[in-house]
Amino acid sequence: MSSGLLLAVDGGNSKTDIAVVTTDGTILGRARGGGFRPQAVGLDTAMDVLAALRAEAMAEAGVGADTVVDGITAFLAGADLPHEVKALREAVGARRWAVTQRVDNDSYAVLRAGAGRPWGVGVVCGTGINCVGVAPDGRTTGFAALGRISGDWGGGIDMGTSALWHAARAEDGRGEPTALRAAVTGHFGLATVADVTAALHSGDLPALRLSELCPAVFAARDDGDQIATELVERLAAEIARMALTVLCRLQLTHLPDPEVVLGGSVLAAGHRALLDDIERRLTEAVPGVRPVVCTQPPLLGAALAALDLHPRADPGAEARLRAGFQ
Repeated sequence: MSSGLLLAVDGGNSKTDIAVVTTDGTILGRARGGGFRPQAVGLDTAMDVLAALRAEAMAEAGVGADTVVDGITAFLAGADLPHEVKALREAVGARRWAVTQRVDNDSYAVLRAGAGRPWGVGVVCGTGINCVGVAPDGRTTGFAALGRISGDWGGGIDMGTSALWHAARAEDGRGEPTALRAAVTGHFGLATVADVTAALHSGDLPALRLSELCPAVFAARDDGDQIATELVERLAAEIARMALTVLCRLQLTHLPDPEVVLGGSVLAAGHRALLDDIERRLTEAVPGVRPVVCTQPPLLGAALAALDLHPRADPGAEARLRAGFQ
């Protein structure tokens, strides 16, 4: 017998969100916890954390913890390589939480949240960068998205690292002058770029904090700094290149108005020069393409994807879900 319930999971590196929704698009319960990081804590521990959050969301929804829902969509960090996706699918399936399931990379949550239909291309540019795509027939594709070792460049860390590289060379004389030099020292409150480098080297300054320099790169670009302008142009080119590659792989270029969803903190910030450059590159290559900036929470995408699993979902469920996440 159908429970009429669905589970949506957005398990990111920094936080995990879970929602219990009905097949008519009503949100009954939600829970939030820390990041889903199986590579750091082990798969069993990560799944136990997920189980605790599920129980919390089910309790808020007034549903027994042993209730088997109709479907679960879990978009999870760490689902990058095929063997990782397989392991996560098996781990979720072993919990017997749902009759049907979809477990995939967390980038698919952003794609589904921003797209007006269940297929399209999504580029996520936050701390790092990734791109995935879904064809109308359900085929999917993407990238390993493991950083430079898999050919990636982009996101806050890479932009901040590049800004620091140019700032260091401007300070020691090997490079051209740039406003990024003052931006780096000012942001971290240190006297010189060399001091910033030393703090990173010693571990006093976590490398992850380099992503904080991304807004400074955009500000320097707007003030006419040439090096910052080149970095923003490089990011636009990388984002467009990833999206176009996925569009071609899935043969979406000949379809009417294929959507390219642009999400993640860097893109959702709405820097106009970056977004305009991406749109120009995309539409020059595929005239009918439609870029869409996603500012909706990824959990919405997981909930919509859970509805997609349910063939008898209410026709107005998607609109109701979107309204519920406003």
